[in-house]
Amino acid sequence: MNRDRAAAVIGQGAVTPLASGVSATFAALVAGRSAIGPIRRFDASRYPVTFAAEIAHDLTGPALYAALLDEALAEARAGLDLGSVAPDRIGVFLGSEAVRPDLEVLAHGLGSADPPSPADVAAHLPAAVTRRVARAVGAMGPQGTYSVACTSSGMALGEALLAIRRGEVDVAFAGGVDVLVHPLMVTGFARLGALSTRNDDPSSASRPFDLDRDGFVLGEGSGMVVLASPRVADRLGPVHGWLSGYGLTCNAWRITDSPADGRGASEAMANAVADAGRTPEDVAYINAHGTSTPQNDASEARAVRRAFGEQAGRMPISSTKSAMGHLVAACGVVEAIVALRAVCERVAPPTLNLERVDPECALDHVGRFAREIRPGVALTNAF
Repeated sequence: MNRDRAAAVIGQGAVTPLASGVSATFAALVAGRSAIGPIRRFDASRYPVTFAAEIAHDLTGPALYAALLDEALAEARAGLDLGSVAPDRIGVFLGSEAVRPDLEVLAHGLGSADPPSPADVAAHLPAAVTRRVARAVGAMGPQGTYSVACTSSGMALGEALLAIRRGEVDVAFAGGVDVLVHPLMVTGFARLGALSTRNDDPSSASRPFDLDRDGFVLGEGSGMVVLASPRVADRLGPVHGWLSGYGLTCNAWRITDSPADGRGASEAMANAVADAGRTPEDVAYINAHGTSTPQNDASEARAVRRAFGEQAGRMPISSTKSAMGHLVAACGVVEAIVALRAVCERVAPPTLNLERVDPECALDHVGRFAREIRPGVALTNAF
């Protein structure tokens, strides 16, 4: 790895349906715990899907987004001394979708003599969380908000790396937040046919790469990493690892699924490894996008084989969405944190409920139990 092109990871924070905190979340994943169960936030008894992976919180709307992000940010900042970094050398790059409005608020605002205020509207926009983090850390450098569904916070991480490489910032806060357990999301994704409908057995519903998979599970959470240029990293805090490569492509296909041959995704993976100055043989673990939808999982498996050829069968791969659901705009950063912890501790979390691997998805799957892995680098996918 050429460290002049890499960014040091000096801070990490996460709030997931499994636990609050990176260490607690990773321990729960390795132990094979599932956070998927009946929806508690609203009465879902009349909805086609009645389960999800929820955060235990009483807040809703923008306040919930803010609370989840603040908690991840506090963990990521803990112990760091950024006082010597000029404010205009600190950037913020976040992935977020628009905050889903409560249906009552939406209905009240339509044709009402008392519509929502501009401040209320602004609080629901994706960039609201980026502004919040910038204010909290005093960042006056570049800011970016990425609202590209499941790729949002993965793209935020990559763009933060590029900003450090270009010399635009010395420190970058990169992360994401999303809350999917909401009536609009349950209804919309269910109508798309994208959600598992195992209402009688929620804990077995998310089963990436399994022959009997029938859809993904809605989740929610946040993640944050603090990146630093190699020039300043050692004096700011302990270095937990390095972000060294990034690949970004578009498969020019459809909004709801991926092309069967895995194109686009395969190029992104190959580009990320090459950008890091690594070879496929260096990859010790892949944290899959692995949504548990029939089309996505088959496409991703073909993409891995297309990108890495025979070496694909020697790369341990797992999907942690099986335990904590799909965090959408937050999944890229949370799963990157998990992937980094996996190679640091040399243990790959399992893919829960993977009982019969779909032949179309044949790879070196880490099944229902965690597995020791060799030293190397991790690749994480956000599609």
